[in-house]
Amino acid sequence: MTFNDVFKSSFLENIGSVSILDMLIALVLAFGLGMFIFFVYKKTFSGVMYSSSFGVTLIALTMITTVVILAVTSNVVLSLGMVGALSIVRFRTAIKEPLDIAFLFWSIAVGIVLAAGMIPLAVIGSVVIGVILLVFVNKKSHLNPYIVVIQCEDHDSEVKAREFLKKEVQKCVVKSKTVQKGRVELNLEIRMKEENTDFVNILSEMDGVNSAVLVSYNGEYMG
Repeated sequence: MTFNDVFKSSFLENIGSVSILDMLIALVLAFGLGMFIFFVYKKTFSGVMYSSSFGVTLIALTMITTVVILAVTSNVVLSLGMVGALSIVRFRTAIKEPLDIAFLFWSIAVGIVLAAGMIPLAVIGSVVIGVILLVFVNKKSHLNPYIVVIQCEDHDSEVKAREFLKKEVQKCVVKSKTVQKGRVELNLEIRMKEENTDFVNILSEMDGVNSAVLVSYNGEYMG
C-alpha cells in the first residue's frame, strides 16, 4: 500500500461526476418552473387561509428534488443508498387542502424529470398542467354552491320564500328543515344565475321572513 492509497478518497472521485454546467442549467430551470408552480398555486388558491410559506416550499422542493436526482443518476451505488436513506423520512405536517397534494407531487415530478434531462417534458408538461388548473379551479364563483339559511314564521311564509328563491336562482334544493313553534328554519343549497346577491335583501324583507343568510359552501366548510 502506497502513501497515496492511504489518503485515496472515493468521495473526491465523485467531484466530476456531474458537470458545473449541467448543475447550473438544471437548477436555473428548476427555479423557473418552481416559480411557475408557485404562481399557479397563488392564482388558484381557494382555501380559508393563504400560506405564503407553502408557495416558497414548492420552489424549494422542485430545486431539492432536482439536486437529489442529479446525484442519483450520476452514481448507481449512490442511488441504492439514497433509496434506503429516504425511506426512513416521515412527514407529519397535515395537508389541509386536497389540491395542495397535487402541487407537492407536481413540484417533485418536475424536479425528477428535469434532473433526468427531459427538459421539454418538464416545461411543456408544467405549462399544460398550469393552464388546466387555472381554467378549472378559477371558474366563476356564482357557479359554486351556496347555502341560504332562512328563518320563517309559518308554513305560508316558507312556501313564498321557496317559490321566490326558485325564480331567482338556477337551482334550489332543501338540505335541512327545522320546525319549532312559531319558527321554521330552512337550509337550502342554491346555484346562482349570476354574481348578484340582491335577491337575499329582497328575501329578508318579505312578510313572515325573519332573516336570510347566504354563505358559500364547498362541502367541507362554510364561510
